[in-house]
Parts: sequence; C-alpha cells; structure tokens
Amino acid sequence: MEYAARIPGVLQSLKETRLSGLRPVTEFFDYNRISRPADSNTAFSRISYNTRYFSGNYALIIAMLAVYALLTNLFLVFALFFLVGGFALINKFGADPLQFGEHTITQKHLYTGLFVIGIPLVYIGAPISTFFWLVGASGFLILGHAAMVEPGVESEYASVEEGTV
Repeated sequence: MEYAARIPGVLQSLKETRLSGLRPVTEFFDYNRISRPADSNTAFSRISYNTRYFSGNYALIIAMLAVYALLTNLFLVFALFFLVGGFALINKFGADPLQFGEHTITQKHLYTGLFVIGIPLVYIGAPISTFFWLVGASGFLILGHAAMVEPGVESEYASVEEGTV
C-alpha cells in the first residue's frame, strides 16, 4: 500500500516538470508557421530550437504512441501482466514452502516456473519490435514537425536571455 500512497506525489512532480512545458495546441499546430527549410543548417537549427520549445508536447506524443503500441499488441500486455502479476503473487503468497505429498515446492521453484513460462510469452509478444516501432514513429513525427515549423519571434531573443549575444 505504500506504493499507492506515493502515486499522487509522482503525478504532481510529473505535472510540474514535464507537463508544465506544454504549449497550446493552436501554437503547436500553427499551419501559418509551417514551411520547408531552405537548407540542412536551417533544418538543424529549427530542430534544435523546437525540440526544446515543444518538449512537453513531444513527450505527450511519445506517451500517446506508447499507449497505442500497447493497445495494438494485447498479447505483449498480457505477457507483461502475467510476469508482473506472477511475481507479485509469489512474493505475497509463496514465501513458505508448499508440501504436495513427497514434493516440496519452494519460492525458487515458483520463480523458475514463472520465468520458464513468462519469458517465452514476452518474446512472442515482440517487445523489441514494438520498442523500435515506437522509436521510429516518434522520431519521424517529432523530427518532421520540428524541422517544418518556423521558430517564433521569441527564438530571436533566446540567445539574449541565455547571455550569448
């Protein structure tokens, strides 16, 4: 239960750190500022500025893509719940050895059985391809958006605020 008591604090700190940088949707999807960069230097400078400026929005995009990836790969979700749930149940109920006739089943035997069944289930669920899909999809969206959106007027003053004129 001590983990459940920490959840509001973790969510509050997440809100203060990451989500405080969210920019309004109208600014994020401002089609008037979309243009093709003139050259690669312009694209790299836009990416550099926009990834910092829209970092909260990009984190939200990654989170939404991760949820989508898990919703479309329910077998992976089942396999992860099987492993995590089995681990929690063994910790809670399997501390004492169980006696079945001549056989004694210890906590070590339960963990071995859990991993012998759970690891192949996770492997079949394809977590590596799901991870690489998430990296590729989020990278494509974020880099594409960051390269195409012209920085606002405030970007001209960013170097002045940092002290580098």
